[in-house]
Amino acid sequence: MEFSQLRIFQAVAEEGSITRAAERLHRVPSNLSTRLKQLEEQLGVELFVRERQRLQLSPAGKVLLDYTGKLFALRDQASAAVMGGQPAGDFVLGTLYSTAAIHLPALLARYHKQYPAVNLQVQSGPSGELLEGLLTGRLDAALVDGPPQLAGIDGVPLCNERLVLISEADHPPVRSAKDVEGRAVFTFRHGCAYRARLESWFAHYHAAMGRAMEIESYQGMLACVIAGSGVALMSESMLASLPGRESVAVHPLAEPFASATTWLMWRRGMVGANLNAWIEQQQALYPVAGEDTRETA
Repeated sequence: MEFSQLRIFQAVAEEGSITRAAERLHRVPSNLSTRLKQLEEQLGVELFVRERQRLQLSPAGKVLLDYTGKLFALRDQASAAVMGGQPAGDFVLGTLYSTAAIHLPALLARYHKQYPAVNLQVQSGPSGELLEGLLTGRLDAALVDGPPQLAGIDGVPLCNERLVLISEADHPPVRSAKDVEGRAVFTFRHGCAYRARLESWFAHYHAAMGRAMEIESYQGMLACVIAGSGVALMSESMLASLPGRESVAVHPLAEPFASATTWLMWRRGMVGANLNAWIEQQQALYPVAGEDTRETA
């Protein structure tokens, strides 16, 4: 059993498809199928079952996936240990789409320059999927909407965000969800923390939210809002970065919906040299108030 086989197994398990896993790993599907078959023959068990055109983990596959995350973490810790505790090896970081666009570039540049021996990989997605990635071991850390609320998850804050609702330019002021009741809402898929906040905002005012139109980019959301098709929620920093922002009306929200804090989170007990180095770089660039919940000896 090789780490390369386990990386393929992990990708297929997370994607539910050999084709999508091959795209993610930049390999051909036939190669992944062959390596998976070899792994199953070595272990003497089936790792997947096919259900409705999707590969699902077998009971044995679920056990192996849990150990796979632990094995990758131990490998990285071993690499760091033999190099005198210096950051090295793979470090997989998850991030919200908006954080990737606004806050991550400076952090990535600083980290790469300081720790060239680390193979830093970035995966973007909604908060729900990123938290799942932490729990399954797919991610070493993730920048998500916080604070941490799941057992076994620790974190430190990155930054505070102001949230705004945007509408077509000639829309009257929005003082509550009643003012946009029934309007279509452009948002990311389920699992997005901002989508959940928007749903709570409508519920708070006992207003009916219109149809949720799922779009996988803020640029797409902005274009639809400019066209008068509905409304969207995003951070002020994200909106400020988008061309065409002057063509929409911006409506601030009342608390507790007006702000959000992005946190760096990780699995408790899994703080190695790579993550510690990231936390130090992050806090140097973003010194925010908040409790550092890292375990102390």
